[in-house]
Amino acid sequence: MFNKIILATLVLSIPSAAGAISLVYGAGGEPVSLDSGTISDGNSSTPQTLVYDTLVKFKKGTSNLAPGLALQWKANKDATEWTFYLRPGVKFTDGTPANAEAVVFNINRWWDQDAPTGAKAFGKTFISWQFVMGGFKGEPNTLLKSVRADGTNKVVFTLTRPFAPLPETMATSFFGIASPTAIKKAGAKYGTPAALPVGSGPFVMQSWTSGDRITLVPNNNFWGNKAKYDQLILRFIKDPSARLNELKSGNIDFTTDLNPEQLGAVKADKNLTPVLIPSFNVGTLSLNTANKYLANEKVRRAIFTAINKKAIVDSFWNGLGVSDANFLPPALDWANSQKVPADYKYDPATAKKLLAEAGYPNGFTLDLWYMPVSRPYFPTPKPIAEAMAADLGAIGIKVNLKTEDWAKYLQDRLKAPGFDMHMIGWTGPYASPYTFYYTYFGDESSQDSNYKNAKISELLRQASASSERAVQAAAYAQINELTYEANVRLPVVHSRPLAATRSYVRGWVPGPSTLTPFEDITLDGKK
Repeated sequence: MFNKIILATLVLSIPSAAGAISLVYGAGGEPVSLDSGTISDGNSSTPQTLVYDTLVKFKKGTSNLAPGLALQWKANKDATEWTFYLRPGVKFTDGTPANAEAVVFNINRWWDQDAPTGAKAFGKTFISWQFVMGGFKGEPNTLLKSVRADGTNKVVFTLTRPFAPLPETMATSFFGIASPTAIKKAGAKYGTPAALPVGSGPFVMQSWTSGDRITLVPNNNFWGNKAKYDQLILRFIKDPSARLNELKSGNIDFTTDLNPEQLGAVKADKNLTPVLIPSFNVGTLSLNTANKYLANEKVRRAIFTAINKKAIVDSFWNGLGVSDANFLPPALDWANSQKVPADYKYDPATAKKLLAEAGYPNGFTLDLWYMPVSRPYFPTPKPIAEAMAADLGAIGIKVNLKTEDWAKYLQDRLKAPGFDMHMIGWTGPYASPYTFYYTYFGDESSQDSNYKNAKISELLRQASASSERAVQAAAYAQINELTYEANVRLPVVHSRPLAATRSYVRGWVPGPSTLTPFEDITLDGKK
């Protein structure tokens, strides 16, 4: 009898699962990693933003800066020293302090490859630090000279050169501040299903089931808004049609990266609400100049001239994409040059002539790699790749279509000899042309194209050293001209990604750079 009483007491103390409220998100794929600094993809960015705080955040639905772990920040006169003033008393969800010392620990492990928990010790590549911050400690292009804690709540960055957008870079989802204790305890497994990430953000990760889902619960000690539901589930559903079917059936509450052609189906269902995310991306076809054919500029120009971008965008984006000659999305058109044409000219006859002039009148064979998951800029990668392959086949270039697992795809494109041609894209993590150009034309981000241009590098430095729009615009306009003439990365599309929710989902306002916050969502009326 005594045991029965104890058992009954325990049952009464456990919250009823039937009464728990869950928010279920249909993600386009599984994270590559949840160890900050190692990622550059959106499937990893979303859960990172849920678990981690960043020094700076974005105001809801915008690319405007707002306080994050840091309440305020300021630079010296020439923007070579930045000081961030942290919120006092914030703790990671393992109970350890999220203070200046913890921030410095994170920065150092991303920057210093020889740090005890850095790249060499853990066998990782902190790729987002490399792409955004110019390189690692000891490398010639690194932006960081040193970082130090000045007391408990002050972090001071000293830079190697003026850099005005440092607060914007610290707001990206790449640089979530993790618990040093958790990292040291987990070692190289940190940020994997075997060793879950620990931050001070709005949610605590409970489990990560590979190939299926991530489960989180609200962080009741979070300094900001706290979720009004009991559980957040991120389900990995690669296929857009499957995501929409799960949404229509009520198995998920909201999703993103739907096929633009599904807009009509979403509108036709009274239980669903379409959400059009602001366009702030570029989907590209990248060429590897290390390939013997693609080293020839006339061949690259022939490829860009042979692809009927307008027809492809009209066919696959259902009015939710635009095609132009610019790498920057339309929201940043103030940084474009008037000398660059509105778009690349589609002209198969000229493309054939260029191939002949390059010495290949009978063409040749190349591999074209397409991603295995839908992305905001390429919602249906395979048929888009097939359309480009058909256009190239018409001028004598035989194309072999290839793909592989998403995490491997992202790694292999950067390893020698690299892909001949591949589809890739970028959603700007903050509102500056710098993030688009540096990520794909910077000295540290050219492994996949093997194209470097010293003039572009110098112009990027000029633009990022100033906070004045006129100075930036002059430099970026020249970069626009140089990247157009290089014929290395073809801007195929700037899309307006299609998302959708069940009708009872309220308060979700995705911004151009980030899908979160999810903690503001309410589910009144969910059954």
